[in-house]
Amino acid sequence: MTFDRSTKLFVVLGGFFVCNALIAEFLGVKIFALEDTLGLAPFDWQLFGQTGSLSFTAGVLLWPVVFVMTDIINEYYGRRGVRLLSFMAVGLIIYAFAFAYLAIQLAPASWWVGIQAERGVPDMQAAFGVIFGQGMWIIAGSVVAFLIGQLVDVTVFHRIRRVTGERFVWARATGSTLVSQLIDSFAVLYIAFVLGPQKWSMDLFLAVGTVNYLYKFVVAIALTPLIYLGRRLINGYLGRELAHQLVERAAMER
Repeated sequence: MTFDRSTKLFVVLGGFFVCNALIAEFLGVKIFALEDTLGLAPFDWQLFGQTGSLSFTAGVLLWPVVFVMTDIINEYYGRRGVRLLSFMAVGLIIYAFAFAYLAIQLAPASWWVGIQAERGVPDMQAAFGVIFGQGMWIIAGSVVAFLIGQLVDVTVFHRIRRVTGERFVWARATGSTLVSQLIDSFAVLYIAFVLGPQKWSMDLFLAVGTVNYLYKFVVAIALTPLIYLGRRLINGYLGRELAHQLVERAAMER
């Protein structure tokens, strides 16, 4: 069985897309301080009567890659390609967390529980449960926000494309990301921490959501050149004629 270049490319892009989304979900349990990581003084932002430092989940390291992959897949494979991979990613994330919870319930070997005590981890079972057993509200918020964000992204992308045609790649790629991540940034926090058991106040919700979105805004702008680099590499791999056919077919999807 042979695959043409466009099919091989979709499999590779789809693999990176799903893999990055899945890993980002599991890395999201760690919160890191951006200022300390970069060796900077605390930023001490103040919004909506709240104050804090620039702290983010480690998942932000990978979500920008998902944004870039979304725009590239959108460009060449259209709505159907992005929707297929988005639903597949959500299904596999749920599948992965289901087995993580199953693994937590397994009785640990007695010798394994304290095997890392000398490295500051006295109870490996407790550590495993905390790392992989993220709260259901957080998982639900993250998955729902991701899916909504992806569906909004693909819609905005093609609406901008209908106006600009093949010109202004940066407008449809970066513009769709900025709109979709505005929704994603607030949706995940609202579901996980306002509706969830922590019951955040609206001021705290708006402040943290704004800081998270501003970070994603800056990253989206900074990554715009990667969209052009990705297009150049893909056009070189597919050939100008095939690449043009894919882009035109993706643009005509409804």
